[in-house]
Amino acid sequence: MKLRSIIVDDSSMQRMAVAKLVNNHPNLAMVAEYSNAIEAKNGIKNHEIDLIFLDVEMPIINGFDLLESLENSPQVILITGKPDYALKAFDYDVTDYLHKPITMARFDASVKRAVAKYEQMNRVLEDEEHIFVKSNLKKRKVILNDIKWIEALGDYIKLVTDEANIVILSTMKSFEKQLPEEKFLRIHKSYIVNLEKVEKFNSKNVEVSGRSIPLSRNKKAELAEALSNV
Repeated sequence: MKLRSIIVDDSSMQRMAVAKLVNNHPNLAMVAEYSNAIEAKNGIKNHEIDLIFLDVEMPIINGFDLLESLENSPQVILITGKPDYALKAFDYDVTDYLHKPITMARFDASVKRAVAKYEQMNRVLEDEEHIFVKSNLKKRKVILNDIKWIEALGDYIKLVTDEANIVILSTMKSFEKQLPEEKFLRIHKSYIVNLEKVEKFNSKNVEVSGRSIPLSRNKKAELAEALSNV
């Protein structure tokens, strides 16, 4: 197994050094390297990426700024010449933190950690279909069947479950693509419901766990059909 990797560093010499380590590692596959955060952000949108080797100290947009701008961040191994950032790094749920100059042994240990985390995150149990969402700068596992409904909150959305309300930075349209169509339906511009949680509905509202949720007029027939197939 190879983790699809990119390097983000404004230093061409540092990119070259890390690229050599990546290309020589049996568990890594180099996808691209970028000299600034703006290029990297566009690249992440256009490629399937598992791991970012990210320099902290970059002009204009630094490594932490880039992480905050990503809706769904891959795993990150931060690279820096200053040990002062170590504590802050783990507030961003990074996989590891490498201090320059990077030794082969330390690099290998970081990759081993990334591989283990990848395997854990992608181990799908048959009875626990799930997704990972980014909330409060951390990736969080959400069991799909635990979601009762999703609600739009401006630039954010709220996942309502039995245990908690999880607020994430996302559009409804973007998040809807991550959900299985046979289990979830957008019944209103501001609401998506778990079809298995619907208790009853009429021409104006859907009841989920005792909560009345608005139903768009043009979605009633689609909801009735979807419920008949649950």
